[in-house]
Parts: sequence; C-alpha cells; structure tokens
Amino acid sequence: MLLEVQDLRVEFATRDGVVSAVNGVSYGVDAGETLAVLGESGSGKSVTALAVMGILDSPPGRVAGGRILFQGHDLLTMGREERRRVRGERMAMIFQDALSSLNPVLTVGYQLGEMFRVHRGSSRAEARAGAVELMDRVRIPAAAQRVNDYPHQFSGGMRQRIMIAMALALEPALIIADEPTTALDVTVQAQVMDLLDELRREYQMGLILITHDLGVVADVADRIAVMYAGRIVENAPVKELYARPAHPYTKGLLESIPRLDAKGTRLSAIKGLPPNLLRVPPGCPFHPRCPRVRDVCRKDPRPPLYEIGQGRSSACHFWKETLGDAGRR
Repeated sequence: MLLEVQDLRVEFATRDGVVSAVNGVSYGVDAGETLAVLGESGSGKSVTALAVMGILDSPPGRVAGGRILFQGHDLLTMGREERRRVRGERMAMIFQDALSSLNPVLTVGYQLGEMFRVHRGSSRAEARAGAVELMDRVRIPAAAQRVNDYPHQFSGGMRQRIMIAMALALEPALIIADEPTTALDVTVQAQVMDLLDELRREYQMGLILITHDLGVVADVADRIAVMYAGRIVENAPVKELYARPAHPYTKGLLESIPRLDAKGTRLSAIKGLPPNLLRVPPGCPFHPRCPRVRDVCRKDPRPPLYEIGQGRSSACHFWKETLGDAGRR
C-alpha cells in the first residue's frame, strides 16, 4: 500500500478546551488508485490531509496518536528535514483556492520553475523549460507565451491547472487534492477532474480527492471514505456506495444530490447541523440527525466500523436496514 493512515488522532487546543478534530481515522490508498474522502465542512477531511502532509499549524494543532505509513515508512517518526524532502519530492498537495496559493507578484513560470531550482538544482533556463513543459502537460494554451504571465491573468480553471502542474513537477507518488473544483462552474469542474484522472493513470500515482460533493467524484474515484465528526462512518467501492449506501449519513448525502429524473420534486436534506466537536454527543455522533435513531444509538460506546463485506465497512448498528432500504428503491 502506498499510503496507510492508522488510527490517526489530531487535536487543537482552544480557549474553550481541546477539540478532537480527527478521532481514530484509518484509510489507505494504493499506487494508481483514487480515494475520495467525503463529508460536510468540519468533518476532519482537510485536517487529516494536512497531518499526512506534515503541514499542520502547531500549535494549536498536533497529532495526538496513530501512524502515517508512506511507502512503508512512518512519516510521524521522521526528522523535519527528511519529512520536508518526502513532502517536496514524493508527495504533493493541491489546495482549493489557487489564487491565494499562488504568489501574486511572481510569474507562474517562476513559481513552477522554483520546484526544479530548489529540488533538482536546475539552472534558470532549465527551470523555465520545465515550467513550459508542465503547462503544456496540463493543457494551458500557448504555454511558451503565457509562462511569463501573473496568476491574476488566468481564469479560475487555468489557475487550478497551474496548481496541478506545480504538484506534478517532481512526479510524486501521491497527490492530495483538497476541494480542487471549488468555485469553478460545472463544465470546468468536469475538465479539471478528467485531467486529474488522466494524469493519475499516466503516472500511476495515488490520488486522494477531498470534497463535500458526491457528484464530483462519481466517475473518477475507485473507493470512497465518508467522514463525520472526525471519524470515518463508511468505506466502500464507489459503485457499491452509490448503489447501496450502508450508513444513514451517506444515504442522506446521496438523496440531497439533484437528479435529472426527479424534476419538480423537493430536494431532500439532512436535518440539523454537525455536532460541536467540543461537545460531541454520546453514542453515535450522527444520532441527533438520524431518521433511524434508537436508544442504543444514544449510548456509549460509539458504534465501531463493522466489516460488512469485502472492502466495505459502516459505523452504524443498523447498517443492514440501510442496505435494505436501497434494495427496495
């Protein structure tokens, strides 16, 4: 396995107490595989990714436990310099807001070329040639002419392509894309996702897609991990999850997606709000919003991740009933 996260726990110290933002998360991704990590804002998706990359703001954040194995080596036991080399050359991250991630006073060519100058010792001319090649690879038109343009001179979709090019510069084994299609229109979203999928296949790299939109990853993900309140509540191959969700939260997310065959009907919504992580309710953290809630759901301990089939798990005591609902549709 290329990356294996084992029982990861991340805490943030606040004036009101310690927040357990990630509480025992485990997942893995192989070379050439795409894992989508889904959930509402605040579920712990991005914090998990930041911990994997080693770029948590510390303090107030800290990894409180667990292991992060990358190509067999535990990232959490590495020294700072060794971790920086791994992060620069073997792992890369694409952030959701390209405009704030790119330096507005430097050309995109200079910023792309910096990867080659710092990590490969390339000359300025070699770095510029590498930048043009990367821009061509992510299909930015007239790359040789646009390499000297500044970030504000590109559209949102083109800026996101530049971020993808920057992540690809050193041909990493793993890329984490955090909401890579935020604020893009639907057509550009599809183009960016198709590009990421094509590059993943070309380079046989592992790809982790972090999103709150089930529709974005339907055609590109191999597996999906659904997070809620800092925990994974369902893990499944993508086709099985869409066809037969095994957790009420996943089922609610799927039912909230607009459907072309249901024109004129009212959209379903999950009632209530995610819990305050300082005061997570006892038992299943989803129980205050769950339409299937029973007494056992309100009591500790929390439901474990039940193994419900090959490559499938669900943190619901009544996963069989949820699967049965899907079978009766």
